Amino acid sequence: MSELRLTQGEIRSLQEALGADFKTGDVRLREGEYQYDLAKAIASFLLELCFPDVKDLIKRSYGEDKANDIQFIRKVQTILKKMEKSNVVKILPKSKPWELQRYALSSFKFQDADKNQVILATDEQIKQAQNLLQSMLNNQGAVFARTSSLKIRIGALVFIVVASYGAILWALTLPLINPLIFIPAFCVAVASALMLGKSLSKE
Repeated sequence: MSELRLTQGEIRSLQEALGADFKTGDVRLREGEYQYDLAKAIASFLLELCFPDVKDLIKRSYGEDKANDIQFIRKVQTILKKMEKSNVVKILPKSKPWELQRYALSSFKFQDADKNQVILATDEQIKQAQNLLQSMLNNQGAVFARTSSLKIRIGALVFIVVASYGAILWALTLPLINPLIFIPAFCVAVASALMLGKSLSKE
């Protein structure tokens, strides 16, 4: 799987869904019906730490042809809206206005309108997803730490380069060039510039 990038809101939604116990839903979640199929499809995406839009859900549940059927897409969006009002589905805010809305579950376990207990993922699947999420968070933290360290290094090198060139210019303005100032400043400027170039290439 390619490296995932989740927002804080998405991470929170995943953690809440993975940690939630049975929730009461005001819709039927009977196997073979649209609501169940959609909830099951959302669950399968969430276990992969992905948030599907309506086309993703339709493709996974009903195939590619249905995902291009505008009437069917509208029908599914209406069902998903009803499921949101019934506390089964969460509609996530769009990151870009032109994107389709994406969906999450409030839990993987529900008591539906018929008082049936519906489990959309096993405890083992939930545990695996929690471990995957934790691993992703650890990786993101390590990347953030490396990036912060690199930025501090670049800032320090820029300061040293500027200060060194300043010392060189100052040495050149003196009536008599002092090699004890000029040569060390020149060496530091060159070395720092080379290190800065190397650091910038890593960013």
